[in-house]
Amino acid sequence: MPRWTPLLLFSLVLPSPGFAQDTTAARQVLPPRPSPLVTMSLQESLDEARGHSPAYRQIANDAGPAKWAVRNAWSSLVLPQWDVSGTMSYTGVGESQFGGGLTNRSPSFLTSRYGMTLSWGLTGRTVLGPSVEKANARAVDADIANAEVTLLGDVTDQYLVALQATAQVDVARQQVERNQIFLDLAQARFRLGQATLLDVRQAEATKAQSQSQWLVAVQAENTAKLELFRRMGITPPVEVQRVALTDPFAVTEPNFDLELLVGQASRENPTLNATRAREDAARWNLRAVKTDYLPSISASASWGGFAQEFTNKDLLLAASLDELQRDLTSCQRQNAINAGASPVLPPVSGCTEADKGLMNNATELTPATRDAILEGNNVFPFDFTSSPFFAQVRVSLPLFTGFGRTLATSRAAAAREDAEETVRATELQVRAQVTQRYLEVQTAYQAIGIEDASRAAAREQLRLAQDRYRLGSGNATELTDAQTAVTLAEVNYVNAVYAYHRALTALEVAVGRPLR
Repeated sequence: MPRWTPLLLFSLVLPSPGFAQDTTAARQVLPPRPSPLVTMSLQESLDEARGHSPAYRQIANDAGPAKWAVRNAWSSLVLPQWDVSGTMSYTGVGESQFGGGLTNRSPSFLTSRYGMTLSWGLTGRTVLGPSVEKANARAVDADIANAEVTLLGDVTDQYLVALQATAQVDVARQQVERNQIFLDLAQARFRLGQATLLDVRQAEATKAQSQSQWLVAVQAENTAKLELFRRMGITPPVEVQRVALTDPFAVTEPNFDLELLVGQASRENPTLNATRAREDAARWNLRAVKTDYLPSISASASWGGFAQEFTNKDLLLAASLDELQRDLTSCQRQNAINAGASPVLPPVSGCTEADKGLMNNATELTPATRDAILEGNNVFPFDFTSSPFFAQVRVSLPLFTGFGRTLATSRAAAAREDAEETVRATELQVRAQVTQRYLEVQTAYQAIGIEDASRAAAREQLRLAQDRYRLGSGNATELTDAQTAVTLAEVNYVNAVYAYHRALTALEVAVGRPLR
């Protein structure tokens, strides 16, 4: 048999590299990727994040109080405050003390009161209140816009990380398939006596190592998807292995003008706009604090009424009898004085028992008087006696209040100056960020071309190594090195592609608007 016959048979038994890769995939060296139950685009991820991200919602919730603060400032300026109150009380029997140590026994009684008060005040802070709160509301809106852009950039970046992890799983799977081809070649050559058992064991070890790397890549993919759902603020609807991310990201040459990007960032960067809004709010607050030196005006009006009912009717009647007796005695004494005067004065009318509602030598109340007293006492709780109407207007000019106003003005001025410096620092930071991320995008795009050329060279090196090993002129170490080089080149290419997309996302966040 000619010496080239085994080599010819070996070539016929083993397929070509491309054909071998297809049949290896068909043999399912690794478990197939689970079929997706849920697909999710980038836009769907961003919409879910807007609605459910806890960090973003905490900031977005500030919009409601900010709007009500504006309404409250307007109402304080143009509308009076209106207070309505009502009370009911009980006072028991006891001794009431007067000046000089005198005491008087007080009966028990029920009391009810109502009151209404309208008040309105006008100060410098009240006048500027709507403008101050509008500035604060604009600052809150700017903070929300900043949080939204940051959230969208964060979710987009993690979406890219998950896509990168998926691509790395595919690279790892391809490496396992290539190592299976290597193992098939080594086993075939060993059966034909063209290779040693050491070659077979080396191929088996290389395949096992690539399978381990594939498991690591699968775990990294699952972890990246879980982190994406966490940043979105939701839990995965199904197992993360069954979630497929669908958005492709095409690589296009970045034809951006740096100065144009810097100009756009100076107008649209959300962080910069938020600091400017805070500076405007600090300026309005300083104006409001300075008005503490101006006079203030306040006005108020009140209405009210009360009802008081004695609970011990016998004590009430006894007190009424005693009072009427004193009135009768005083009236009669005055008539005696008038009769003895010179000239005689006319008597005071109404000085009889009947006039005072008394009978039986002024020792008892007449039935009519008794009934009237009891009827007049039956007022609790809603038979009110109106209190006098009260209204006042007050003008106040604080002349000296210590150094409180000076301190408040100094603090407000310092806060405004701090806000101005924050704006200036943010402007410098934004310009630096845009420039840095612009350069990163350019560098990342160039790296893609370099890694693509390296990947093509590594693939060609692997093809040559496979051919040499198949024909018997190469060795297992050479083929293993070529396969490792291909895997590294594929990994580096995937990393370069997604480094470009992530750099572009960071540039979009710095500018404050989409660029693709």
